[in-house]
Amino acid sequence: MQERSEEQILSRLLELDNGGQAERRVELAGERYLSLLHDPDTGRGYVLQHGVDGTEGAEIPEGTEFFEYPTLEAAERAFEQQLGESQRAGEVVNEESTDDEGDFETGGAEVRDLYSDADTDPQIDSEGPDDPIIEQRD
Repeated sequence: MQERSEEQILSRLLELDNGGQAERRVELAGERYLSLLHDPDTGRGYVLQHGVDGTEGAEIPEGTEFFEYPTLEAAERAFEQQLGESQRAGEVVNEESTDDEGDFETGGAEVRDLYSDADTDPQIDSEGPDDPIIEQRD
């Protein structure tokens, strides 16, 4: 197995975190987050601390750091220790945070209009003139 660079690991962890796959995610003061992650590709556990990405995935947020562990259980112990330190310092804002998850690359498909395909899809059959799918044309 090829060793991954620190940047590759950080990109992967941010992808997992933004994809809502964190085992636990805590919001800290100053728009920072502490996340417990398990990478299913490697089986390793991680604790990730990062800020909000204002570049929509183009750059890794400043001050981002991670700690790598051989198992998720080892990462959980480290996460609890870091969480406890953050609580004692008064930095914990929300212990069940999903704020700022996702970005344009990992947030899923863009939804434009609920009925955007109604005019062009021959498989859609109108229920009649009052059907909300059919746009009334003069």
